[in-house]
Amino acid sequence: MEQRERGESAATPRPADPLPREPTSVSAPAKSALLSVIIPVHNEGRLLDAALDRLRDAPCPIARELILVDDGSTDDSLGIACTRADELGLTVLSRPHRGKGAAVAAGIEAATGDFICVQDADLEYDPRDLAQLVLPLLEDSADVVYGSRFRREAPQVHRTFHYLINRILTDLSNLLSGIYLSDMETCYKVFRADLLKAMRLRSERFGFEVETTAYVAKVNARIYELPISYAPRTKLAGKKISWRDGLAALVHLVHFNLLIGRTQAFAGLPARYTPEA
Repeated sequence: MEQRERGESAATPRPADPLPREPTSVSAPAKSALLSVIIPVHNEGRLLDAALDRLRDAPCPIARELILVDDGSTDDSLGIACTRADELGLTVLSRPHRGKGAAVAAGIEAATGDFICVQDADLEYDPRDLAQLVLPLLEDSADVVYGSRFRREAPQVHRTFHYLINRILTDLSNLLSGIYLSDMETCYKVFRADLLKAMRLRSERFGFEVETTAYVAKVNARIYELPISYAPRTKLAGKKISWRDGLAALVHLVHFNLLIGRTQAFAGLPARYTPEA
């Protein structure tokens, strides 16, 4: 088999260096925890090698379980994932194309870690930030940690249209959910596995972010938000989300916040997350 050339071309978006962090010690019991990283992929063959390299090289205070879910790719994404599975200890799942949310749900079902997060394969998010996001969970001071692209500590300049859409959706989410966030639509959310696995997720496309935030608001979950680095890509560079998904998000905001109750949102929710606990 011809050896695949890896690396990043000059046109490949590259996130800024991670924001400076204060060193935090992790206790020995916490170090034995496991982080499940779910990588949903649909036609990301051009960037997938570089994304997997970054994930491999990113430091993390605990062990990681990598689960790649190929969502019916028609390019060479699945072949790349299978070729690198042994090297990375990568679990590869393949399913017909249904959307990012459905792919993430399949990854959540397969995950065995204490904590679960999603890592997109498009190089917009830097996996080096995950080391900081997992710390409040290891310290038992949070149940879900949001990585915000828009906190003032984050220095990135954003494209106006997508920034405004994200701000509007976040503000509406804050109003409907009662959770004040600066970036509800962020991909980087690290959950305790028992909380995320108890969610009855329904979104098949890009409604995952809205749905999970709405469900977190219905329970006694401790929420952290920390700044992350971010390198947005354009539609020309392969960005898949469109204005139609923005309109769908408005429907999701109303549906999951106002029309879905806690008993509909969860099954087998641990008692410590219930309002009565």
